[in-house]
Amino acid sequence: MSALKMAAQLDPQAQASSYAGEDVFVAVPSDFRLETGDTLPDVEVRLRRYGRADGPVVIVSGGISSGRFIAGEGGWWRDHVAPGKAIDLDEYCVFGFDFAPVEDHRVRLSPRDQARLIAVALDALGAGVIEAWIGSSYGGSVGLNFAAYAPARVRRLCVLCAAHKPAALARGWRGVQRRMVEFAIAQGEVSQGLALARQLAMITYRSADEFEQRFEDGALDDQGRSGLDRYLIARGEAYIDAMAPQRWLSLSESIDRCVVRPEEISPPLTLVACPTDQIAPLEAVEELGRRVQHLTALRTLPSLYGHDSFLKEPERVGAILREFLNDD
Repeated sequence: MSALKMAAQLDPQAQASSYAGEDVFVAVPSDFRLETGDTLPDVEVRLRRYGRADGPVVIVSGGISSGRFIAGEGGWWRDHVAPGKAIDLDEYCVFGFDFAPVEDHRVRLSPRDQARLIAVALDALGAGVIEAWIGSSYGGSVGLNFAAYAPARVRRLCVLCAAHKPAALARGWRGVQRRMVEFAIAQGEVSQGLALARQLAMITYRSADEFEQRFEDGALDDQGRSGLDRYLIARGEAYIDAMAPQRWLSLSESIDRCVVRPEEISPPLTLVACPTDQIAPLEAVEELGRRVQHLTALRTLPSLYGHDSFLKEPERVGAILREFLNDD
């Protein structure tokens, strides 16, 4: 009996504990190969299940720094994945997952590979057709690839701050970030390289208007650093313990390998775009919407937070998610 089918028979009195989630690890088949032909070093797909064990299945995925912990204390999208919230744990069986590679390896993989791994996991769990995939940033790219790879397996799709291909400017930034980390590894200063790469990334995630408003005073301290410098340094240092360097390199490269033909996407699609997003520009999201088979809606989300708007605008994002899930 599959893990998902077993979970459906849980004692209803134990339901409250499912709000905190439970890990579900699925073995990767020994013959699984990445699109590059490489072998994946991971031996399992790591998911975490929340909510009603017998409810409609919803997949939630975010940026490369996110993972399977989506709800509860420390959950990266806990504003939306909770009892009574937009992704209601009293109604849905919700899965988050860790992107491959789960350990500190550098491998050549694509968002399509991530989607194929989730298809493998859903097969093992006995989940044929899922109710919805809700993906943001890199997780949105994976969702688009899942819909193109297995269109009959997802009823509907919501993608926030992601498009069908990476923007050239964003590819340029990520390339510089990777070379920072590669240089730092060669010099034996990997933590410093990863921190610097994260500092540059933070500049690309947010809008110019936000930085103008938050850091209008450009006065330098005795070390020659402004308030903006100190903010970026703090964000970079915090990232050192949050992401392993070789894994980060793998996932950064994977973003740039996202190539999906919008015409292959047939499930109903809701798109959410921020006009100040520098990573997934509004124009690219609009092009995606014009080319897919069934665009349900394209919602614009004006925000100072740019690409991070899906994380920093909980009230408006929540309203969009409710509309998406309630649109039958």
